[in-house]
Amino acid sequence: MLIRGSWVSCARFLLPFSLLGIAITTVQAQTAAPAAATVKLGIVSFLTGPAAAPFGIPGRNGAEIMIEAINAGSVPAPFNKVGFGGSKIEAKYIDETGSAANVVTEFRNLVQRDQVDAVVGYVSSGSCLAVTPVAEELKALTVFYDCGTPRIFEEKPRSYVFRVSPHATMDNVAAARYLLAKKTNVTSFSGINQNYAWGQDSWRDFLGAMQVLAPKITVDKVLFPKLFAGEYGAEISTLLTSSSQVLHTSFYDGDLEAFLYQEQARALDKRMTMIATTGEAAIWRLRDKMPDGTIIGGRGPHGPLAVDSELNRWFQKVYSDRYSIPPTYPSYQMAMSMLGLKLAYEKAKKGDAKPTTDEVAAAFKGIEFDGPSGHVKLAIGDGHQGISETAYGTYRFNKEKNAPEIVDIIRFPAECVNPPAGVNADDWIKDGMKGAKC
Repeated sequence: MLIRGSWVSCARFLLPFSLLGIAITTVQAQTAAPAAATVKLGIVSFLTGPAAAPFGIPGRNGAEIMIEAINAGSVPAPFNKVGFGGSKIEAKYIDETGSAANVVTEFRNLVQRDQVDAVVGYVSSGSCLAVTPVAEELKALTVFYDCGTPRIFEEKPRSYVFRVSPHATMDNVAAARYLLAKKTNVTSFSGINQNYAWGQDSWRDFLGAMQVLAPKITVDKVLFPKLFAGEYGAEISTLLTSSSQVLHTSFYDGDLEAFLYQEQARALDKRMTMIATTGEAAIWRLRDKMPDGTIIGGRGPHGPLAVDSELNRWFQKVYSDRYSIPPTYPSYQMAMSMLGLKLAYEKAKKGDAKPTTDEVAAAFKGIEFDGPSGHVKLAIGDGHQGISETAYGTYRFNKEKNAPEIVDIIRFPAECVNPPAGVNADDWIKDGMKGAKC
């Protein structure tokens, strides 16, 4: 009985201490810092269709690389903090292929059904123009990574839409400046561009810049074949009758490759220097099929046109190790967009709470940083549109190294090739590119 009584007595006294231990543990759990909330991103890019290979897939690959590295805290400083301010990223990937109505539907699903914190994406300018008003309506933080139209922030002020990558006016103004710096004997130029907004706007800006910078040089053939036509025999015949020394094109993917294969069979590139404003995205696929001497652009200082830096070397290595091919400009644009969003989140974050959409948008406005592509600043579009320097160079296939390379690179400061704040790109060119600082 004594033993039994003692046991009962001990149990009677021990029970409160056990409960006390549970209570202490409970209080500790309640007062411990909560686990950082996940940031959910929608990543939208062409995963199928003609624009997938040159733009959409490299962009998606860039997102995968960056999200994995950001979550691991393995991006070089100053981006080496884990996640977005400690919050790990979860991503949902969506195919951009489809009509504008379908693109908008998928965007709404990401925001309203999937409750993503931000959407990063879009290659097509048509997609960006369709999504912009919906993003503003839903107050959904949206970062465009590739589309080039300057209209996004020129038509009206935006609150929730950002674009770290400079718009396409820069590409064509810089192409004109590079041409005139390297080819002093040009008396005539022609153009072949796809017959839709991208091709028409690219030619408009190049033509306008040439008329400002070299008004005595004449325009000869201006051709706008159907988008993804694939067959250019008639256009090549027309160009062979031209006396132009230069041919401007914003062709990409299958159109660029088909045109180059077809024109080389007739030696057009021996008579005209090609300016390929998006040519950097194709050099690793075309290799020795890209004509030596082609003037190459990459929608900014990306790939072989990027400056040497720790961040650039890191990005080149992790991308090439994963995909067995160097990153091209869509990959860089995605990386820069992800890093801009990361910095905005971390600038907005106060304490342990995840910042609100409005707080991140306020922090994003006017942000500037150095990434794999160099320095970018959201300096126009009321602090929502990025500007950066850009670069052009001349292509050659190095037979000794068995690799493409771009030589004779010229860099153009951001304020040389981008319009100043508050001025529409088209108006800036028509008015003589006043204020350009070269």
